[in-house]
Amino acid sequence: MSRKQSTYNPQQTSMFILFIAFLFGLAYVVRPIHDVAAWFGFFIAAYSAIANDSIQTIGTFISSNKHRPWWQLWVFISTVFFITVMYSWLAYSGDVSSQRLLAKGFDQSPKHFEYLQIAAPIVLLILTYARMPVSTTFLLLGAFAASSSAVGKVLFKSVSGYFLAFAVGLIAFAVIAKICKRYFKGKPSAGWVITQWIVSGLLWSVWLQQDLANIAVFLPRSLAVWEFSLFCGSIIIGLGILLYHKGGGIQVIVTQKSYVTDARFVTMIDGVYALILYYFKIQSKIPMSTTWVFLGLLAGREFAMKIRGASPKTVLAIMQMSITDVAKAVFGLIISIWVAVNVNPSIELSKIQSSFQAQAYKLLKMK
Repeated sequence: MSRKQSTYNPQQTSMFILFIAFLFGLAYVVRPIHDVAAWFGFFIAAYSAIANDSIQTIGTFISSNKHRPWWQLWVFISTVFFITVMYSWLAYSGDVSSQRLLAKGFDQSPKHFEYLQIAAPIVLLILTYARMPVSTTFLLLGAFAASSSAVGKVLFKSVSGYFLAFAVGLIAFAVIAKICKRYFKGKPSAGWVITQWIVSGLLWSVWLQQDLANIAVFLPRSLAVWEFSLFCGSIIIGLGILLYHKGGGIQVIVTQKSYVTDARFVTMIDGVYALILYYFKIQSKIPMSTTWVFLGLLAGREFAMKIRGASPKTVLAIMQMSITDVAKAVFGLIISIWVAVNVNPSIELSKIQSSFQAQAYKLLKMK
């Protein structure tokens, strides 16, 4: 990928297509060899998942620090990653997913792999190249779901997360947008920059605790020392590649939003998002799509800033932007469910719907 993301390069696209074709072929070859297939799937998922989800975790961090050398961001992000994963590995007997994979339907590591399971992260790589913010949870974890109920629960938690984040974003930024417009003038002070780095680091850590399950699902639920070292090393290298390319082409999803290069606004976006993710983390161990939560938060924030007169965008432009983001996420959801249904014959659309409705009824009953 070129560092100038807006320039179309036919030769680059041709090379990418050839590379993807090679990966699909290699996936077919390694699939019957369990250990090789597991690590192959993990390596592709490790980069594609973080690259696609980078917009919601380190996307605002990259945008507000684009004037800094890429390696400084890499050292910081990698350090937070290593500390977070090391804690999970030590605290949970070799589990690097912060117990996200203990939920029923995901608690057993795969004993063999279907081709679509290995190919799913390659599909995610294509969607990321096409700048589509899809749910890595649905696409990767959905391929390993052992039951329709598991898929339905993940789906409900993710969709409800979108609406909760939208409401929180709308209310929170409606309150502070006017204040921000009045007082946030000129360049941010050094204190704001330091605060932004701390908050962004906390967000990155909380996100890892939610979404590393999407990557670790290929591997044993308890990693040995050498497996843990390979796990961390490969992801840190992938982070270096991602940050060198300034987040990749999908970063445009973030940069088209209002005030995402100002450390003060970024601090508030990341802070609110981290609190929402933490809420869902302690609510249950069921995995969820953090992509849907982030898109909901950004949509609510854009509308709040417009209401308060702090955004130059028209209401129509904000609606079009939000609908486009959701449409891309829904497209990824359709592909994800198709993969899950075709991998596991016991997973049926009607049962997924029933599980989703049961979760909704349970929530309404609690209220």
